[in-house]
Amino acid sequence: MVIVDTSAWIEYFRGGLPRVVNKVDLCLEQDLVGIGDLVYCEVMQGIRVTRERNEVSALLLSLPRFDMVGFSMAEKSASNYRLLRSRGVTVRKTIDVLIGTFCAEHGLPLIHSDSDFDLMAEHIGLEIL
Repeated sequence: MVIVDTSAWIEYFRGGLPRVVNKVDLCLEQDLVGIGDLVYCEVMQGIRVTRERNEVSALLLSLPRFDMVGFSMAEKSASNYRLLRSRGVTVRKTIDVLIGTFCAEHGLPLIHSDSDFDLMAEHIGLEIL
């Protein structure tokens, strides 16, 4: 099972970066993709057209679902944020630390198109595809 970050879904739906789109395609074909609640929220909030929103929602909700946030994950994410800062790594969005921490803690590789994940990967044990 792998998690596809919002940044990679955007590339996928827009037909963007082939290296990202091809990874998502391959994992979807192999039924390896799961969706996290935070990723679902980020993707859905950016879609303005009702028809597109319905199509994307149907696809994403057909995938295995993960609740990414709870108090223990919030605590671990805050700890990871402090660790990253102590090592000179500043992640731009808290939600990325939450997603990265969830994936690292659950041993789920992440497909993304966001340099913040590359920066945090080695420090928190996040596997990047």
